[in-house]
Amino acid sequence: KCIANQTWQMFPFGAHTINASWVAVQELKKLGLGKDVDLHVYEVPVEYQAVQSLVPSLWKQYHPQLVVHVGVSGMATTVTLEKCGRNHGYKGLDNSRFCPHSQCCIEGGPDCIDSVIDMESVCKRVTASGLGVAVSVSKDAGRYLCDFTYYTSLYLSHGRSAFVHVPPIAKPYSGEDLGRALQAIIQEMLNMLDRAEEKIHCQHVH
Repeated sequence: KCIANQTWQMFPFGAHTINASWVAVQELKKLGLGKDVDLHVYEVPVEYQAVQSLVPSLWKQYHPQLVVHVGVSGMATTVTLEKCGRNHGYKGLDNSRFCPHSQCCIEGGPDCIDSVIDMESVCKRVTASGLGVAVSVSKDAGRYLCDFTYYTSLYLSHGRSAFVHVPPIAKPYSGEDLGRALQAIIQEMLNMLDRAEEKIHCQHVH
């Protein structure tokens, strides 16, 4: 079985000349997600209009089982799993000094979209595995490009997306640590989706 899984990154922005999310995903790419998973990695500019064009095109191209977006948060001290994306409140200018006039992702879309992934369960399972990297769950991805990207992807995928915030490099984890954390987290998310699909299949059979 072949699963298309895409991980998306943000270019450096603001004070983050080295984007920890991109470093972490490069480490993830080295590690892989197992022989049954096709991992496609893309770096996404910190620009609203780029997100609006690139995210739909990649969904259309790959039709993946799951998309996992990864971004850096200067406030984070743990690897943080975001439960939902929000549609309104985008007032911050992007790297090209642009902000959507509507200040929202999808005009007419719901205020909030939850991921189909049970982030609390993923957090508990990864923490129990003894990974050595602290993992937490958040309900607010921050109303900037991370949140904007997440909501856009959740809207297009009917919830089959996830977002992971990582802290800056060495605060406190290395790029290798963050790569291992992403590997464990995404593998658990894919396992969760597989279990859910098997359950649905069994219900249809019976």
